[in-house]
Amino acid sequence: MKSPLRFLLLAIGLGLALSTFLHGADTFPKKKVLFFTKSSGYEHDAIKLAMKDGRPGYAFAVLTQLGEQNNIEFTFSKDGSLFSPEYLAQFDAFIFYTTGVLTGKKDQKARGDNNPLMSEAGKAALLQAVQDGKGFVGIHSADDTFHSPGDDENGPLRHTGNLADADPYIKMLGGEFIKHGAQQESHVIVADRKFPGAAAVPEGFAPVEEWYTHKNFAKDLHVILVQDTMGMTGPEYARQPYPATWARLDGKGRVFYTSMGHREDIWKNPVFQSVLLGGLNWALRRVDADVTPNLRQVTPNADMLQKYVPPAPPAPKKAAAP
Repeated sequence: MKSPLRFLLLAIGLGLALSTFLHGADTFPKKKVLFFTKSSGYEHDAIKLAMKDGRPGYAFAVLTQLGEQNNIEFTFSKDGSLFSPEYLAQFDAFIFYTTGVLTGKKDQKARGDNNPLMSEAGKAALLQAVQDGKGFVGIHSADDTFHSPGDDENGPLRHTGNLADADPYIKMLGGEFIKHGAQQESHVIVADRKFPGAAAVPEGFAPVEEWYTHKNFAKDLHVILVQDTMGMTGPEYARQPYPATWARLDGKGRVFYTSMGHREDIWKNPVFQSVLLGGLNWALRRVDADVTPNLRQVTPNADMLQKYVPPAPPAPKKAAAP
């Protein structure tokens, strides 16, 4: 049985490690990062301009604080119409917390937050900017964006997938959202503790979160955190462990994604902040890491998706008695 003193020392050590990581980057040169939060589908509270209580989404305050501590200037935007080679050139990296199809014709309004869509040329400019060396970070629903052809929103096609047919954005990101079940506690396995920020993830880390399931993993994925599905409730999670946080190279660009980021207590959790900031600093080329592909080594059965069971048809109504 672990003693209270051991727990206390562990907590102190973790706190010191996080403090050093989160506040030790003030000597880095200043970087400019676009935090893009256009939602053509469901808009998460984390990125709303005003939640039900009137406060802005909690992601903005956390990123503002991390930016001040780490010499990062964030631009917050939901306007996809701004995307062009010239506009994107001013940023060193992009963070996406988005949903749905973000492109459309000029002045066309998509469902969701009804903010301006990006053009197909704007999307191409983004993908090219990453290929040419810009950093990209996806948070939570960033992989619930630009779904592969044939995917509908809630139907069985979300459970199939062929990476060759995936949208170019999904190929860049490295994975694609399927669905999620009820929010619950789940264990996260650290596959690479040497990756920037991952050392702050304690053994047994199992927060309550809205855990996403994914498909269409890039073959060159470097898995950092693994979703441990043992003990999870819901048919969505009836599968082998799969990547939850990862990194990969896309051309000259560095791409990082984490499925965490739904809940306010997650955003305020120093462990999440360390993981996010570590991925961002890596994407910005402030720090380096070995991102040798390890998908098959640490999640060998990640592509074995849960079997889709269609809902039972409604029972026929009985004819009314004469």
